[in-house]
Amino acid sequence: MRSTPKDFGVCPFVTAQWLLQGKWSIVILHHLSEGKLRFGELERRMPELTHSTLSSQLKRLETEGLVRREVFPEVPPRVEYSLTQVGEDFVPVLSSIETWGEGYIEHLHKGDVELR
Repeated sequence: MRSTPKDFGVCPFVTAQWLLQGKWSIVILHHLSEGKLRFGELERRMPELTHSTLSSQLKRLETEGLVRREVFPEVPPRVEYSLTQVGEDFVPVLSSIETWGEGYIEHLHKGDVELR
């Protein structure tokens, strides 16, 4: 893993950007904000995401303390992912991102910005 930026843990924007880096971090946190999910359930919700990318993003979010991985002693093993308290504290931010995103989508459909 790369070394953390100089202002990590000092500047809130640098810290947040470092924690949320990765193309799918926010989407994964959004899905987990709805409750505990197994790996396969997350894969089905994000079919464009590869198995290895999902795995690495979950590991990173777990390492950073945003996601909890719980392994149940069963055969076959069952693993569930959920938000930690720090992850739960991010849910209002997710709601704000959703509101902003919806407004931007409206902006796109008005023709102010060219759709890609």
